[in-house]
Amino acid sequence: MSNENPLWPLVDAKKQDFFALADRVWDTPELLYKEHRSAAAHREMLQAQGFRITDNVAGIETAMMGEAGEGGPVIAILGEYDALPGLSQKAGVAEPDAVEAGGSGHGCGHNLLGSGALLAATAVKDWLAANGLPGRVRYYGCPAEEGGAAKTFMVRDGVFDDVDAALSWHPFNFNGILPPLTLAVAMVDFHFKGRTAHAAVAPHLGRSALDAVELMNVGVNYLREHVPQDSRIHYAVTNSGGIAPNVVQENATVRYSVRSLKRQDMQSLVERVTNVARGAAMMTDTTVTVDFISAMSEMLDNPPLYKLLQSHMEAAGPAQMDATDLAFAKDIQATVGAESIDAAYQASGVQPSDAVMHDGVIPYETRGVPMLGSTDLGDISWKVPFAQLTGATMAIGTTLHTWQTTAQGKSPAAHKAMAQVSKALAGAAAELLTKPQVLAEAKADFRERTARTPYQSPLTPDAKPRVA
Repeated sequence: MSNENPLWPLVDAKKQDFFALADRVWDTPELLYKEHRSAAAHREMLQAQGFRITDNVAGIETAMMGEAGEGGPVIAILGEYDALPGLSQKAGVAEPDAVEAGGSGHGCGHNLLGSGALLAATAVKDWLAANGLPGRVRYYGCPAEEGGAAKTFMVRDGVFDDVDAALSWHPFNFNGILPPLTLAVAMVDFHFKGRTAHAAVAPHLGRSALDAVELMNVGVNYLREHVPQDSRIHYAVTNSGGIAPNVVQENATVRYSVRSLKRQDMQSLVERVTNVARGAAMMTDTTVTVDFISAMSEMLDNPPLYKLLQSHMEAAGPAQMDATDLAFAKDIQATVGAESIDAAYQASGVQPSDAVMHDGVIPYETRGVPMLGSTDLGDISWKVPFAQLTGATMAIGTTLHTWQTTAQGKSPAAHKAMAQVSKALAGAAAELLTKPQVLAEAKADFRERTARTPYQSPLTPDAKPRVA
């Protein structure tokens, strides 16, 4: 094609190697901050492709950065490769009984995310070298997005201080931009300590940490009526104090995730939840220790950068699926149900149809019903101009963090969609490197937004990356 972007053949030339990388990461799913085999696979690819590699980025063993080029602007393309617990599904099998109990799996498609991002970065590297152009492209291998907030720690450590703009993508049901609307979130453990005693002989001598946890949960449930409508409060009891009911529980822990649309509101709500914990400790004559684990900011918009990505996704177009791809997608759809399919269309703003996979690109102005989650990419967006795409790697109606997503993670359809997104990312990065006005517009929008609300890390000063 005469109007073909010069980056696209570079993606096509190496895409099979990166499909193999995505499958290799799928085969060795590892949880947050434990992605040693996945990180090693990405590092091997960086080395094979001739990137300059920085290991242990921000002091995180499974974080890395690969850079290529000299001088000029610095454009970052961000990848992920962490998995989720309990989602070890067999590839290509649309049956729930193919899940391995207790296993982990790529139920959010991060095996594709990291591999596709690195493929795009490699194409940009090759294009810069072939044309003798100034500019640098960086691939950041970012672990622990699923609750570990690694990018938030990386931002705090100054890893992105000299980056001019950053791009990423995420596997999904539809092709298009990923609307910049997420919730700020903090994860906090509340450790209660009481005093053990025989529950029948001397209950008056005991001080129940489990009672404190239960009272805290009741108190937070009453709090829910008096928080902004966009707030979310979730909890899990991670230590109930033992299994013997005739022993007063001396120790108990409850973990809370607290979300709001704005970082400042989230931080205020965390303090209110903490006050409930303090009250529960007072009522039970126990003590409570507040253990701050991680936090992420909400996403900051950057219309010039999102419109740039939109134009390149439209130019690349959707992946071309064959009959086998569509047949497997139809089998997956049969397991998710009509409600999930309807919800997918509502979230995307796309008019419902009989399609089993998306065969278009959602227009930029289209907005559906927001389905609010959280991501540590939010903190990237407050540090540098940032935008991201979605690629239709799965059947319409597939919900992330499910076995159905894992089942489709090695499929030919997922590979094809990943390659199309890589072309869009590479094309957008090349335009940022060679058209100063395009990059200047994204930076100007970023400066205007952050001037009104300067960024402050949502992390406490003593917070450190760790397995949560």
